Amino acid sequence: MLVRWVAALLAAALALVLAAAPAAASPQGGELDGFTIEHLPDQVDDQTSVSDFHYEWGDVSFSSRVWEKDTAEGVRVLLQVLVMRGDRLTDLGAVRDFLTEYHERAPDWELTEFDLHGHTALHGETEAFWTPAEGVAVEVRDAFGLVGQEQLLTTARGIRAEDPA
Repeated sequence: MLVRWVAALLAAALALVLAAAPAAASPQGGELDGFTIEHLPDQVDDQTSVSDFHYEWGDVSFSSRVWEKDTAEGVRVLLQVLVMRGDRLTDLGAVRDFLTEYHERAPDWELTEFDLHGHTALHGETEAFWTPAEGVAVEVRDAFGLVGQEQLLTTARGIRAEDPA
């Protein structure tokens, strides 16, 4: 009787510990610096590793989430979501100028406007970005062209501001 009671108590305690333990890193979207990533491309699966990075460049702070996968050519970045914050990110034009410099693009970088949750956004073949609030910008990148423009834009449309300010 005592053994069954102790076993039941240990099982209950183990269940509580496992439920309270933080989840292991998974390829899911989740929260990133005030934004929720609700959709990821089909290529992101349980064989995809995910990492977060925080850094600064050009007086702008970055929170970055990167999804990587082993390919025949080695490890490749499938997707990157960047949340950028800085005084110089005043509007979409300023963000475009900043990203032109940051990504070392030509001044005539060809981008197309699209609507993203009521905000004017820009996209190229491998990136989409917008300014949900003054001083804040979000970019979704497919630098190697592995997920394709349709999945890139679907991912961008699946990012929602929790509190962009």
